[in-house]
Amino acid sequence: MRLHARRTPQALAIVLATTLVLTACGQKSTDDETGSSPGASASATGGLSIVPLVQIDPEGVEVEASTGDTAVDPAGDGTATCAEGTTIAMAGALTGPNAALGQNILNGAQLALDKHNEANADCQVALKQFDTEGDPQKATQVAPQIVGDANVLGLLGPAFSGETKATGDIFNQAGLLSLSASATNPDLTTLGWKTFYRGLANDAVQGPAVAKYMVDTLGYAKVCVVADNSDYGIGLAEQITEGLGDAADTSCSASVKTGDKDFAAAVQIISGAEADAVFYAGYYAEAAPFVQQLRDAGVETTFVSADGTNDPQFVEQAGSSADGAILSCPCGPAPDAFATEYETAFSQAPGVYSVEGYDLMTIMLAGIDSGVTDRAGLVDFVSSYSGAGLARSYEWTDTGELTSALIWIYDVE
Repeated sequence: MRLHARRTPQALAIVLATTLVLTACGQKSTDDETGSSPGASASATGGLSIVPLVQIDPEGVEVEASTGDTAVDPAGDGTATCAEGTTIAMAGALTGPNAALGQNILNGAQLALDKHNEANADCQVALKQFDTEGDPQKATQVAPQIVGDANVLGLLGPAFSGETKATGDIFNQAGLLSLSASATNPDLTTLGWKTFYRGLANDAVQGPAVAKYMVDTLGYAKVCVVADNSDYGIGLAEQITEGLGDAADTSCSASVKTGDKDFAAAVQIISGAEADAVFYAGYYAEAAPFVQQLRDAGVETTFVSADGTNDPQFVEQAGSSADGAILSCPCGPAPDAFATEYETAFSQAPGVYSVEGYDLMTIMLAGIDSGVTDRAGLVDFVSSYSGAGLARSYEWTDTGELTSALIWIYDVE
């Protein structure tokens, strides 16, 4: 594993030790949170892949990872009964440039649903897909279709923060559970919605945790923060900058736009900064050409980013320029048994948030199996739920945030 020179000896020891005990896992793609197949990424990108290193708490300190051995089984006890036509909806980017994330979540959910339906002959739950392309405007066109289907008891999604913000009122007014596997903007749980629940840490956890890890463990004293103009990128950059404190150098901070491919202005700012790291708050579609242009300009500063970049597509598109990048994610690595089942079912490795898709579908199915027959009942079930999943334990506050949420640090090697 090649690490950029500015990593401290202490950090290198942690990285190497942790890598020995962790297996490769799923990564991701964009407008918040996107992904694809990590298993295919190494061969497709000259041997580089995204590897989990360590799990950290909100203070940026390493914590022991859960094994997922006690996770709830979506099959239940096999005795469930439910009305014909009972349906769970999934909304997210299933086509378009960010489709990898939606497909990852969808596949994870489908795996859980298949296990349930195979074991419960008298409760055959359907999964109905709604493609938003990750676009808030398109999501607002799709949302009425979801709430208008009386058979839909719950929604897995939306996937991205922008589309979630645009549609939250619609789902809230309809009393429809909106359980997101990937939307991380902190403001989403402050808007008064009673039906929105987030199945992972938000960026108010991720940002400070990663910032403290960069300063306290990796020893970075000067970091240039670059953000795109999405709800996700802006919010994450604010959290990172605040968490870095004096280590955030405003003289080399920069802003870019989603869709940009020419980053000459930002590269010029950073090239003269002699920083320890560049933190990019945005998505892999822009992160890949950005890091390429940094390297082409001779800037070898360590590249750090978060869940919007944590996708094999970042590695594939950036090529050798991605080597040594550090990526964070609220998502959990795929346990071996899950990865095997997933690859058998879909002929690809699990991606970022595939595990979360599986866990959140399992929770909704548990609600249906318990006798829930309407939307209000499923919201009540989730609001009081407490149980272990493959990625983490799930229990929510009254605002829809997890009571305990941790962050993973990954490395491109």
